[in-house]
Amino acid sequence: MHTQRMLCLVASLACLPTLSARAHHRIEHVLLISVDGLHALDVARYVRLHPHSALAELSRHGVTYTNARTPAHSDSFPGLLSLVTGGSPITTGIFYDVSYDRTIFAPSDTTCSHPPGFSMVFDESIDLYIGHVSQDVIDPDALPRHRVNGQCVPLFPHQALRTNTIFEVARAAGKHTAWADKHPAYDLVNGPSGHGVEDLYTPEITNVDGADATFSVVCTVRNDQLKVQGILHQIHGRRRDGTPGPGVPAIFGMNFQGVSVGQKLITDNTPPPGDPSFCPEDPLSGEHGGYLDGDGTPGVLLAYGLEQTDLALGSMIAALREEGIYERTLFIVSAKHGQSPINPTLVNKPGHFANLVAHLPDGMTDPAALAIAAAAACNTNSCPGFVQDDDVALIWLGDQTLDEDVRHYLNVNAQALFIEQVMAGDELRLRFNNPLTDSRAPDVIVQPVYGTIYTTSMKKNAEHGGFSYSDTNVALIVSNRALRATTIKTPVATSQVAATILRALGFDPNALRSVRIEKTRELPGLDRGDDDNQ
Repeated sequence: MHTQRMLCLVASLACLPTLSARAHHRIEHVLLISVDGLHALDVARYVRLHPHSALAELSRHGVTYTNARTPAHSDSFPGLLSLVTGGSPITTGIFYDVSYDRTIFAPSDTTCSHPPGFSMVFDESIDLYIGHVSQDVIDPDALPRHRVNGQCVPLFPHQALRTNTIFEVARAAGKHTAWADKHPAYDLVNGPSGHGVEDLYTPEITNVDGADATFSVVCTVRNDQLKVQGILHQIHGRRRDGTPGPGVPAIFGMNFQGVSVGQKLITDNTPPPGDPSFCPEDPLSGEHGGYLDGDGTPGVLLAYGLEQTDLALGSMIAALREEGIYERTLFIVSAKHGQSPINPTLVNKPGHFANLVAHLPDGMTDPAALAIAAAAACNTNSCPGFVQDDDVALIWLGDQTLDEDVRHYLNVNAQALFIEQVMAGDELRLRFNNPLTDSRAPDVIVQPVYGTIYTTSMKKNAEHGGFSYSDTNVALIVSNRALRATTIKTPVATSQVAATILRALGFDPNALRSVRIEKTRELPGLDRGDDDNQ
């Protein structure tokens, strides 16, 4: 009898919902918002100074996680995938929007006849262009290629993803889905099936050799507003373009860029000579971006990005109320990544990583330095490695047996290269897959000294991609009218959002491959919305 009672107790605990009983039975929709660059600190300051803001409204009826971290590293692709797959590059296979795969081929290698190994590029350069204007769709001829059933075919972003998404789980259950983001390359969120998102909207924010909205926070916000309007249409049951639709999606959302651009820009609306980017009627032209100090005080451009994003969130709340579904919607605000550094006095832009190595006294003779140079010279039909850098440097070596030599060389020259940590060998394999068996895992990862950005860009004074606290500590609010204001300071990961979304809608989080393999848990604190603040 005792054993039977224990089994019943275990079974009942296993079936407890993540959300409180008051909220759980009412959740029919999840609105997921990613605000690129939004730190937990930004939210805390904004809510304190703007008590009547949308962010304050969401926090008054939600759980705020002040110690939420993105799975390192913190680029847009792995950052978004953590939110919608419950995983990290361990299971997604995605390290960056521009990375490397030892098994793929160049777009021009239409027969896959050259030795395999090429950069896996999924940014604005894969768009279909007429002149210098993106048509907001992918050009298959611009994609890297891979072999499928003996055929050499384009590799679409969604095909590169090794795990499924929350959108695919919802679609398999007959639910409606939608997402909006900054490049057509966000076809990625469709997942391996290619059909996860019914209503995918990707108005290009950056045109190759054409207008680039990210030179102006005002034009960036205008691009955000295109997506906001799409969300408002979807809340009213229509498709993102306002045409008749199937009803309010079960899972939908978008990505904002205004905050990120406000953090990164040195000066608003001033492209370099010869660049066609220009934002008409920009009242902030010439203003400086970023933070004013290490305390997180926003400058003019960042303050504008925060304000406009909050107003957009407010319009979504109003639309949900108008439709009478606010109480049945779980509203989640987070970020793909943070931005580094916050303190403007720490910005250091010494140049691209491979160039710094080449300028060392033995940079043109040492075998390890030459291996980095060879990896950085990816401009043929097959590449012996690749180097990707921002405020991190990822190195895929042509000769993988040199990984320990490269690590030793970089550690010896750490001061000259502004290096804080070099990961390779056992240390790298403790966090990521083995590069000898995973065709996409880098051989060496370099985390620079905080504030260092490996770039010569005159446009930006902050960046993301690395492992620093400013890069990885992001906003996270999970809100619903049935929840009471709670602050949780216990460390959580943004990958837990995906599992939480599925549980809220009544799905098994283990339907996600990444959740099963990486043992991702749901976010804590949502079963007791009235818990004392930590």
